[in-house]
Amino acid sequence: MSKVVVLTGAGGVLCSTLAKALAKEGRKVAVLDLRKEAADKVANEIKNDGGEALGVAADVLKKESLEIAKKEINEAFGSVDILVNGAGGNHPLGTTSNPHFSKEDLENKAEGFKTFFDLDSEGIQFVFNLNFIGTLLPTQVFAKDMVGKQGCSILNISSMNAFTPLTKIPAYSGAKAAVSNFTQWLAVHFSKEGIRVNALAPGFFLTEQNRTLLTQTDGSLTERGTTIINQTPMGRFGEPEDLIGTTLWLCGEGASFVTGVVVPIDGGFSAFSGV
Repeated sequence: MSKVVVLTGAGGVLCSTLAKALAKEGRKVAVLDLRKEAADKVANEIKNDGGEALGVAADVLKKESLEIAKKEINEAFGSVDILVNGAGGNHPLGTTSNPHFSKEDLENKAEGFKTFFDLDSEGIQFVFNLNFIGTLLPTQVFAKDMVGKQGCSILNISSMNAFTPLTKIPAYSGAKAAVSNFTQWLAVHFSKEGIRVNALAPGFFLTEQNRTLLTQTDGSLTERGTTIINQTPMGRFGEPEDLIGTTLWLCGEGASFVTGVVVPIDGGFSAFSGV
């Protein structure tokens, strides 16, 4: 019997790629996104390629919205077997302008310039909510379908900066560290029911959120982009397709005794000492 997979944030580049890969494996895929048109676009692409998919609008920060989405999915496909918590992101209000603080920064009055002391608590809260609460609430809603069944799993999306925080993005780094910790907690909590919980920790992948930080308009690298590539042994940014193999493994029966792990997919970035 074909397993039912729910992916949040699946209108984006990375999770839409995972949705299509899971559909090609014969799963029934529910594509969830805050933007209905984005969810439908991915679902239609899957269906046009011969797969089974459903585009659903859902807000991962509102449990009622997720409950409505679950009802729609259950009616169309049946109960959920696999959940991929892909919704997440950063916010400029939780980001410093410079990687290192100097006292001269306190005199910088340029518009948009932010030191640690200027970080906005609402912006930081938004980042934590989107990444952590946006993982917790979908798990509360969809994991109920997994109780009492075999071969069910949850896959969270952490980040390599959960291991070592990157400069300038304290909110995002902290939020993803919380996702990694929560992954381990859930793995233990659900272990007696046989629900496996793991996470991917992507390194640097070019997305619409970070493209302007890492590349110039002509496609050349920014200073930060150059630093990243120089610190990445494989010498390139990740491609969405680089996440597929690990996703299929962790969501499949081949990983039947694997739970509570966070797998870096970063081209060796986290293994490189810099020398």
